[in-house]
Amino acid sequence: MKLQLKFLLPAVAFAALVGFFVVGLRQDPGEIRSPLIGKPAPAFSNESLGDAGWRVGSADFAGRAWLLNVWATWCAGCREEHELLLAIARENRVPMMGLNWRDDRNLALRWLEQLGNPYVSVAFDPDGRTAIDWGVYGAPETFLIGADGRVLQKRIGPLTREAWERDFVPLLPPPGGEDG
Repeated sequence: MKLQLKFLLPAVAFAALVGFFVVGLRQDPGEIRSPLIGKPAPAFSNESLGDAGWRVGSADFAGRAWLLNVWATWCAGCREEHELLLAIARENRVPMMGLNWRDDRNLALRWLEQLGNPYVSVAFDPDGRTAIDWGVYGAPETFLIGADGRVLQKRIGPLTREAWERDFVPLLPPPGGEDG
């Protein structure tokens, strides 16, 4: 009997571990819940990407709902979601700030010139310190911040139309209103 338990316990533990891995692999990484949800958004003030003498940051949107999109030119997923970000900007439902993360300023400016600029402003974060405060895992990541300054939603990875409509739009203030 002791011999059977000696082999049975590791087999059960291994099966449980495999089960956790299977469940984890099936989960959309964009749906990982951020510990920032419901908490005040980290305040920041960074140099503007386009104007090194100007600062932009979270205070620019005080009292308004807004999006923060973390992106970089080296990020394949950022290119993948860019057309959707342009479409969201055209909808004019919520202002969007870009956080250019660990990137080359000139490459980032060229990217926006060539592909279009969906952002009201872009904060430059070459050393990644601001992104660390936001708990960024990698680019792209998108956050929705409510008018009260709290983080309402976070998407890890490229934003899709489906995720936008399902996870972000219901949390937006009504058109013409700001009660986010």
